[in-house]
Amino acid sequence: MTKTNSLAPPHDAWQAAAGLLTQWVEKHERVDTLLAGLPPSLGRAGRAHCQHLLFDAVRHAGRIEAALKPLLAHPPRAKLRAALLVTGGELLDALGVGADARARNKVDAEGKTARIVHHAVERTKALASPAEARLVNAVARKLAIVIAEQSAPGEGATAAELAEWFSHPAWLVQRWLVQFGVEKTRALLEWNQRNAPVYARWRDLGSTPPAWLKPTKWGNFFDVPQGHWPELETLLRAGKIYLQDPGARLAVELLAPKAGETVLDLCAAPGGKSLLIADAMATGPTPAGKLVALDLPGERITRLAENLSRAGGLDVALVQGDVLFGAEKTLREHRLPEIYDAVLLDAPCSNTGVMRHRVDVKWRLQEGDFRKHATQQLALLHAAARLVGPGGRLVYSTCSLDTEENARVVTAFFESRAGGPFKLEKETMSYPWESGHDGAGLFLLRRAADGERP
Repeated sequence: MTKTNSLAPPHDAWQAAAGLLTQWVEKHERVDTLLAGLPPSLGRAGRAHCQHLLFDAVRHAGRIEAALKPLLAHPPRAKLRAALLVTGGELLDALGVGADARARNKVDAEGKTARIVHHAVERTKALASPAEARLVNAVARKLAIVIAEQSAPGEGATAAELAEWFSHPAWLVQRWLVQFGVEKTRALLEWNQRNAPVYARWRDLGSTPPAWLKPTKWGNFFDVPQGHWPELETLLRAGKIYLQDPGARLAVELLAPKAGETVLDLCAAPGGKSLLIADAMATGPTPAGKLVALDLPGERITRLAENLSRAGGLDVALVQGDVLFGAEKTLREHRLPEIYDAVLLDAPCSNTGVMRHRVDVKWRLQEGDFRKHATQQLALLHAAARLVGPGGRLVYSTCSLDTEENARVVTAFFESRAGGPFKLEKETMSYPWESGHDGAGLFLLRRAADGERP
């Protein structure tokens, strides 16, 4: 959760990060899956530092690899490559990522890089052969010089140059240049390369948040500063806060769930938005109503159940099922409503609006994924529409910035017969470089009431 001093890290954390990166290099495993497998013996501080090292290496992998390529006669084996990626991430962290490092204090920079290189060599001795440790020593010293002398690409930079400096696939940068233009694309790339702060939503509205939580412009969302993890854990256990990016509020605010309504959250896991819906419905003097959260069986169901257990003041149900195949039957079998006042469909997507948090998404994405997502999203939207009652509300949302997954999906829905009873009341695109939090696409659709023309 917190960023520790990269110049004096716990040795086990460095080795753990290099081990996880080895798996990432060899098997292309998801970063969140890798982190979930860390041993408890690493401790809170060790886990935090390991995550920081891992995120920096993956986030800047493209730039590091490009700088390493002319320094290596042959591609290194996975363990050595991982060690060099960790070292490169530390060097970028120490020397600065977004500005010309040559303007920095030369003596201070040399001291930092020397300590980073020495530490990398010592830790590599435990991971690889003595010869490879000597190679790390030679290459890392040259890598530090290369990074220190690099300058950000200028205004006329090509997609390839931007992709290398900001560590994104060139095809994705080109796609964004076409869709957003040069200035906005660069703003998005810069955004994605920053460390994400930790935000907490204050749930106990009847009490005052502690002074160390920093208020933000987003209502009950607070910035969590470093050095308060013990107090944070206490508040989490007590249910007073929930760690959540402020961008999550947008879909729920658009849905505007009210006490006394029946509300369905589709694709609900891991349940952050479900809990936000529950908290919104649990306020006021009227009966709180009913919230049903539905998603596919799997590992994330456990987190969904944990989050729903924190809800209070309303009837909550968790259902494991497939929205696309027999959702109505599944709900009926659980003796739950088949028609709802409000339905949230936060659809699976490319995650292009949350790359600051999900640092490996850009390396997993393929060009054809946008079309695949859009096809599935349209099918999900059709399925969700069948569960909306007369006069009811349907919010379609994604954490994608791509038009193909947002406006085009909604347009295709309205061009189909299923879109006939609905009208589009509001649509919003939240771009992170403008909003200051995760990005999203959001669309509020309302079904005509009985006897009403859409």
